[in-house]
Amino acid sequence: MEQKYDFTVPVLGDARIDSPVAFSRVLGDQIANYVRDDEYILHDIEVDPKMPAKKYHPADLLQVAGPREKIYFNPGHVHAGIVSCGGLCPGINDVIRAVVRCLWLRYGVRRISGIRFGYQGFLPENSVPVMELNPDVVDDIHKIGGSVLGTSRGGGDRIEDIVDAIERMNLNMLFTIGGDGTQKGALRIADEIERRKLKISVVGIPKTIDNDLSFVQKSFGFETAVAQAAHAVSGAHTEAHSAINGIGLVKLMGRDAGFISAHTALASHEANFVLIPEVPFELDGPDGLLFHLEQRLARSNHAVIIVSEGAGQELFKDVLGTDASGNRRYGDIGFLLRDRIIDHFKARKIPVNLKYIDPSYIIRSAVAVPTDSVYCSRLGTNAVHAAMAGKTRILISLVNNTFVHVPIDICVARRNSVDPESSLWRDVIEATAQPTVMRAAAG
Repeated sequence: MEQKYDFTVPVLGDARIDSPVAFSRVLGDQIANYVRDDEYILHDIEVDPKMPAKKYHPADLLQVAGPREKIYFNPGHVHAGIVSCGGLCPGINDVIRAVVRCLWLRYGVRRISGIRFGYQGFLPENSVPVMELNPDVVDDIHKIGGSVLGTSRGGGDRIEDIVDAIERMNLNMLFTIGGDGTQKGALRIADEIERRKLKISVVGIPKTIDNDLSFVQKSFGFETAVAQAAHAVSGAHTEAHSAINGIGLVKLMGRDAGFISAHTALASHEANFVLIPEVPFELDGPDGLLFHLEQRLARSNHAVIIVSEGAGQELFKDVLGTDASGNRRYGDIGFLLRDRIIDHFKARKIPVNLKYIDPSYIIRSAVAVPTDSVYCSRLGTNAVHAAMAGKTRILISLVNNTFVHVPIDICVARRNSVDPESSLWRDVIEATAQPTVMRAAAG
């Protein structure tokens, strides 16, 4: 049975102010157009021709993002804040640049503050000054990695302190750049803002290198991560191919979702095994990874393994607690696999030459590739259009190749993951020629 979602976009009030952005309301005049609030798309495009046609209510549909003819905020009165939280990801600076330039150049907003070091930058005990932002400050930041505002984990549970700081700064809108934890914090901030009856827009821009936010077709930075990861896999393959019984082991990001590993395998076509959190595997026994790896070496003299950081956690017995963002700490599957592989072949008196590569922090700090940079720019400008129109409690997302407004609570209700029965995972199996299952049959 299809799950029902309420995609209604919350607003602060009626938008009555003429937008300073000069677009057209007339179709066919070859001038870029405003977007109406009654423009929608479907989120579920699968159809069954045997079923009767569906009837839709606006709450069942995703509202298209873009500039509105009427806006809620008077641009001359706006003070906007931007914060980036969580781990680094390619493209953060591109998003910051796009938000600042759209606010300043398109709407004439002259007060834009960058909150430094994530939600920690709001907390009074940290005494972190804000960064005043304008087009000159952000002009070249897309050419460097990281975040010019800095970032941090944690602090998002200090909701009253954060909203106190927002009130003291007299912010009218807050742009939150971050993933699941960041946007859950943004939702709680929006709840407290509403409880205090304040007119402050909260608009999220999804940043999760793992690509695991719901109703987000693609997170920014993902394409850059895959491109960088493919280079690492290529290096691992070269090392493995150049040695007797060479093994290249590459650990990639992906705590709960194996999208980066899956796409990297398809991009490189040099991996023989891909291990992701969604597909359990065993090490030992006739169906285990070690047996199949030994067979691979006997056939081809080399092998390349890609493993997501969250894969194989069932192999760890210790409970490692949580990090500052409340995420469960995971055992290091890369080190475990490295040691178990070496021990296995040593016990069988088979010489191997294993190279272990963990390029995670190099990937996270990379400059966005052009396709990601374009995507970041469009996310940032659409976030500004939404906030100026008084939209709040939403993420800017790409769904079915259309930029839309999605309520934050829906995006953070669950996380995306690789479906082991999907065409994506089927294509990975075919590209690697690895066994469909690497565990003993249940029962």
